[in-house]
Amino acid sequence: MAEETNAPAAGDPRARRRGQGELEAQVLAVLQRAPGPATAGWVQEHLDGGLAYTTVITILSRLHAKNAVSRTRSGRSYHWQAASDAAGLAALRMRRVLDGEPDRDAVLASFVTALLPHDEELLRALLDSASAGPAVVDRES
Repeated sequence: MAEETNAPAAGDPRARRRGQGELEAQVLAVLQRAPGPATAGWVQEHLDGGLAYTTVITILSRLHAKNAVSRTRSGRSYHWQAASDAAGLAALRMRRVLDGEPDRDAVLASFVTALLPHDEELLRALLDSASAGPAVVDRES
């Protein structure tokens, strides 16, 4: 008798839904581990979860539109390379949300007042170093 598992199958509606941007972050992480520019097929093979090739192409295209990856034509396909890391991708998403709001000042004010004390100190240090030159911030403190 075969052993039953409690994990839902891929087509099962109870299957876990990925969070917004989670697939993009996973694809970006795979590209960062690549020894050089990679094909979509290579990315697909190195991702967990058995994504369809077309899904991988869609994610890569979205990342390209966000300038998080670059691509070069190779015959009829592309070779993809990470141009950003996960932090850069999160920053792009934050900026896109901010750009979509009509009252930037109110959004930024609400964001800053909701920061934890350590995050506020880090943000102040980053802003200070950005106006002084290249950012060098001790993130361990």
